[in-house]
Amino acid sequence: MTERFEAYAETPHTIRRVFYAGNLPAPPPLAYQVHFPRLEMVLDGQLLMEVGNNTGEDTQHLMTRGCALYIPAESWNKPVLTHPVETLSILIGKQSFGLSILKWNGENYETALKHNIMRRGPRTGTFIVQALEELSWHVQDQQTARLLVASLLSHISELTHSPPEAPSKSKALFEAVRGYLEQHYHEPLTRDSVAKHFYISSNYLSQLFAKEGKVKFNEYLNHIRLERAKYLLKEYDMKVKEVAHRCGFSDSNYFCRLFRAQTARSPSEYRTHYRSRVKAEATD
Repeated sequence: MTERFEAYAETPHTIRRVFYAGNLPAPPPLAYQVHFPRLEMVLDGQLLMEVGNNTGEDTQHLMTRGCALYIPAESWNKPVLTHPVETLSILIGKQSFGLSILKWNGENYETALKHNIMRRGPRTGTFIVQALEELSWHVQDQQTARLLVASLLSHISELTHSPPEAPSKSKALFEAVRGYLEQHYHEPLTRDSVAKHFYISSNYLSQLFAKEGKVKFNEYLNHIRLERAKYLLKEYDMKVKEVAHRCGFSDSNYFCRLFRAQTARSPSEYRTHYRSRVKAEATD
């Protein structure tokens, strides 16, 4: 069934249009919203898609064959099924891609493909996703968007046909812990609570991060939280204290100190600098 989307990887010009979603306003009932970026694509038929956006207004897109929708983490979409349609859904996790092809015959769903594809590392393919994220501010650049979507599909196709080698037990556990942190970073996590969740000792968890990640547990958790904070600062007008709490920091002053140590700017300065740069690029 992978040939259903591999053709788009080989011929980017057949990707008709790339839409984008946001998380405002709050998602309606039955909408999909997760902590990971996603890509939805219509392989056959048509689909009315309701999405959030950054202006706070509802938006609907009529997606026909070859149309794609990029949905950043925390953003939402809600398909409105009125006609038979076949769709490709890709969940972009840090350690794997969740791949599914669904068919709606007008009355029921049929799962044509459901597969989890391990990535070769969290960085492989990341720049494609980051570029798509940036293009959400430049929706008129459809040619670049088509090439990026085709590149992502090509990358996933290559992983499907040449999967990475199975990791060792310690590496597999490390990746599982990393995946857990990526999903639960906003919760009050500690080394002890995470170790307990995986039925291992706190000392072994520290050793695991030192061996497999070459980093301390708290450093890695703070890195995840700070990266998420950067995204929220760039995309939304939340107060710094709210950003800190949404990213798992109970002490906003501690958050600000960590943020400045990593970026050499306060959270407010970081937001102002980013938006000034985006505005300057848009007027060039």
